[in-house]
Amino acid sequence: MTTILLTNDDGYLSKGIQALYNALGSIGNVIMVAPDRDNSAVSHSLTMNRPLRANRIDETIITVDGTPADCVNLAIKKLLPTRPDILISGINHGPNIGDDISYSGTVSAAIEGTIHLIPSLAFSLSDKTGDFDKAALFAAKLAELTLKEGLASNTLLNVNIPANNTYQGIKVTRQGTRKWNDSIKETTDPWGTTLYWIGGGTPIHDSAPDTDVNALFNHYISITPIHLDKTSHEGVLHMKKAWPLDSLLT
Repeated sequence: MTTILLTNDDGYLSKGIQALYNALGSIGNVIMVAPDRDNSAVSHSLTMNRPLRANRIDETIITVDGTPADCVNLAIKKLLPTRPDILISGINHGPNIGDDISYSGTVSAAIEGTIHLIPSLAFSLSDKTGDFDKAALFAAKLAELTLKEGLASNTLLNVNIPANNTYQGIKVTRQGTRKWNDSIKETTDPWGTTLYWIGGGTPIHDSAPDTDVNALFNHYISITPIHLDKTSHEGVLHMKKAWPLDSLLT
């Protein structure tokens, strides 16, 4: 039977991962290895300055006092009795689109799975008050289809689901851009020391019709294939053609 590794960045008690845990049971054996607390926006960080502790809640749920990437590493190399057939990360409480992908622990867990050659999907819901159960049912169907059809080499799927109850459809998209106005708030502590709070603000939506940002804004489910190779091949050609690099050695 299919073995499914389930993780996230919001912690093992979050609504999103609990909904996935229940829905994915219809297609395989689910083993949850997830952070013991919220690890949002930790990106692809690994914990290397202290040992990690894994706590087995029961036979199918293990918590780790580390990052999502830590969880995936430990699960594959130490904690799971067999190699998982697929990795599912999420459901994140909020979207992971455009530039936010670089910060996302949810997406980074799927990246870590892809590095280990395991088909990996990251799921996010556009609003933390949305219907996680409905999103999880879609996630289970897409996971089953992924197991059947396979993924391109070194590629994961980043899936963003609208929080409203009616989806306009599904779009295969590219990563767009997502900038923020007023994303850093300045405040003071009781003693008058200036403090800065990162987060929130007003998003600037990408209007290009083929992007994940635009699709989600218009109530489409966005599926973005993400490749591990971050090389700018256009940049390589430009540098080889135009930059006098040899002159730096004289």
